[in-house]
Amino acid sequence: MSCFGGDPNFCPECGNVLPLPGIQDVVRCPRCSFCIPVAEFSGLEIRSSVVFNSVEQSTVTLEDEDSSELKGAVIDRRCSRCNKEGMVYHTRQMRSADEGQTVFFTCINCRYQEKEDS
Repeated sequence: MSCFGGDPNFCPECGNVLPLPGIQDVVRCPRCSFCIPVAEFSGLEIRSSVVFNSVEQSTVTLEDEDSSELKGAVIDRRCSRCNKEGMVYHTRQMRSADEGQTVFFTCINCRYQEKEDS
């Protein structure tokens, strides 16, 4: 006896989304391997839609990169370009979550930028 039912887009056993019928004689649920004969989809119209966010919602406001004032903690790190002490840093998660952050350093004297993967 099925736990789910009613909508042909979902598996009647586990509720997972079923793949579209293809060349095979059966539609197999990728989660529980429940099989439905393709003939049961005969005459059904399957529709899908894609909704895009508006440009206003998806636009991220970035800080002005050309600002004359550097923000952040100044650390004792020597610039590899001008060889003077003092750099500002900030971190970003650029790689997958199970890897370390990337640290970006900016020289307070010459504005040279370098990065370090930690």
